Amino acid sequence: MNRLHKTSAVAAIAAVTISLLTALISTHATAQQKFPAKPIRIIVAFTAGGTPDTLARVIGQKMSEHWGQPVIIENRPGASGAIAAHLVAKATPDGYTLLATSASIAINVAMQIKQPYDTLKDLSGVANIGYSTDALVVAPALGIKSLRDFIAHGRAHPGKLLFGSSGTGTSVHLANEKLISEAGIKAVHVPFKGLPEFLIDISAGRIHFGVAVLGAARSLINDGKLVLLAVGPSRSPLYPDVPAIAETLPGFTRQGSQGLYAPAAVPRALLMQLSREVGRVLELKDVRDRLQEMGFHIAHTLPDETDRLLRLDIQSFTKQVRALGLRAN
Repeated sequence: MNRLHKTSAVAAIAAVTISLLTALISTHATAQQKFPAKPIRIIVAFTAGGTPDTLARVIGQKMSEHWGQPVIIENRPGASGAIAAHLVAKATPDGYTLLATSASIAINVAMQIKQPYDTLKDLSGVANIGYSTDALVVAPALGIKSLRDFIAHGRAHPGKLLFGSSGTGTSVHLANEKLISEAGIKAVHVPFKGLPEFLIDISAGRIHFGVAVLGAARSLINDGKLVLLAVGPSRSPLYPDVPAIAETLPGFTRQGSQGLYAPAAVPRALLMQLSREVGRVLELKDVRDRLQEMGFHIAHTLPDETDRLLRLDIQSFTKQVRALGLRAN
C-alpha cells in the first residue's frame, strides 16, 4: 500500500471512530437528560368533570409543582375512550404523552369494539390509580331499606324492577348486571346517556334502582332523594354504617380501575419514574383527603402490575359480556 492509500485509510478510520464516539456521547447525554425537560400532556378519555378528568388534574397539578414543568390536561372523549387511547398509542414514546382512562380500556377489548390500535401491544401501563366506590341506590318510593329486603323483593317480582346505567356496555351497566346475577334476580335494563340522568330518574321513581359511582350519587343520597342500601367493594368511611355489598353477596367484587397508560415503546426507566411520581402524589395528605371525599379508593400499582391487572380485567369483562350476549354497535 502506498503512502497516499495509507493516509486515506487512516483518515477514514479516524473519521469513523470520531463519528462513533460522537454518537455514543450524544446517546449518553440524552439518557442522562433530566426528565421531564418539557411539558407533559395527559390525554383524558372522557369529558371534563368525570372521575378520570378529576384524577388527571389532581395528579397533574402535583406533578407540575414537583417537577417544575407544566402538565397539560387535554380532554378527548368519544368512542368509549378509544379516540384518546389511539392518540396516545401513536404518540412519540418519550414519556411526555399519557392516557388517563377507566375500565373502558378493558371493556372495549371485551366488547370487541373495532379500534385502530391493539390495546395490549400498543399501550403500556404506567400506574393504576385506584377505583371508585360502587353504590347501590334505590328509589325512596320503593320502601326498601336493606340489601336483603331488596333481594327478597326482586326475587318475588321477577322482571318487574327497572335499573338504570350510563349506557349499554359501560362499567356501570356491567356492575349492575353483576349485582343482579349474584343476587339471583331478574330486572330490566334502561340505558341512559350518563350517570346524572339515570340517578334523577331513580329519585323520581321512574326506574327503581342502580349501582352507581358513590361520588356522583352523594348529593341525592344526602338530600334523601335516593336510598343507599350498600356500597362496594368494601365499606366507605363516608357512610361507615352502610354495609358492603359483599357482606351479603360475597361474589360481588370490584371490576376495573382508573389508570394511566403510555405508548408501548416508552423506556421502562421512564415508566417507572412516572409511576413512582404518581405514587408519591397519591401519598400526599391533601390528595388523599380529596379523593376520599369523592368516595375513591387509592390503589397504586407499578407498570408491570398495571399491565397484569389490565389483562385480568379484559378476561373478566370478556366472560361477562359473552354471558350477557353484548356486542359492539
